[in-house]
Amino acid sequence: MNPKLSVYVRKILQQEILEDRKVILTPLIFYIQQKVEEKRPVYLHFICTHNSRRSHLAQIWSQVAASYYNIPCIQCYSGGTEVTEMFSKIVETLSDAGFEIWKLSDTRNPVYAVKFDENTLPVIGFSKRFDDIFNPINDFAAVMTCSSADEGCPFIPGAEKRFPVTFEDPKVSDGTLRQAEIYEQRSLEIASEMFYVFSQIHHT
Repeated sequence: MNPKLSVYVRKILQQEILEDRKVILTPLIFYIQQKVEEKRPVYLHFICTHNSRRSHLAQIWSQVAASYYNIPCIQCYSGGTEVTEMFSKIVETLSDAGFEIWKLSDTRNPVYAVKFDENTLPVIGFSKRFDDIFNPINDFAAVMTCSSADEGCPFIPGAEKRFPVTFEDPKVSDGTLRQAEIYEQRSLEIASEMFYVFSQIHHT
């Protein structure tokens, strides 16, 4: 992990996870733990409406957390119920935290490479539907990061388990003086909860 991101991770580890959130996260922990004990790969698919903000944060921070705690065979994905773009403020927020990010295509829906470790493949970030060919087609956990997607998409084909782990949309701060602050808060919140999840996983 690069030095700047390592410093930020120390900040993540200092965050308190509220008891009601631990209750919400526990079924996901059990799911991952069972897979790890069975020595099977774990596919986590984070789903939001637009695949532009929260689902990307959850995907990327989960991949980092799995690496940090040396949990093997974790692959994290993200998707939406519709295609938009990976919002530019998410890219900026992750960059400020210490990620190295490259824009691979300059289109209406840009593709980004998000790298957190010198010897690890980058996470590829762009907006896509949950059933895009880039995402897993079966044997994955659908982690619903926004309530509208959770309510509006009651069935996710191929998902063996479904977990509602919803977060407030930082989009509410767009165009305000608090935008940078709110996006950083949401990123830190999601990161701390994903780190908590993987800190609870025991493996040999």
